[in-house]
Amino acid sequence: MRFKLIMALVDNQETDAVLDAGRRAGATGATIITNCRGEGLQPEKTFLGLSLTGQRDILLFLVEEHLSRAILEEIATVGGFEEVSGSGIAFQIDIEDAVGLSHQIKEISHEIEDQI
Repeated sequence: MRFKLIMALVDNQETDAVLDAGRRAGATGATIITNCRGEGLQPEKTFLGLSLTGQRDILLFLVEEHLSRAILEEIATVGGFEEVSGSGIAFQIDIEDAVGLSHQIKEISHEIEDQI
């Protein structure tokens, strides 16, 4: 079984919606790194040296490769990544090897057996 890592960088108020979207599309869970900062095309706005932008979260989804594109598209839609500038980004990378997934592989196998 091959895996992909989907990383989604979102405003912290969108974290729960993006997490729920990932689960609906087939992700078995995620790791969330909270209180990150980022800067896109426009520099951050400040007032007397204090940032006026909200915090971001990073969601890490380790998913089976057959499900990865559908999950990526679903979280992009829910997060509004293509519609609203600065709303977030998501991307996927190949995972060469992973351990600690034996419990999840049973669940994933049932979900993807029709696709492989």
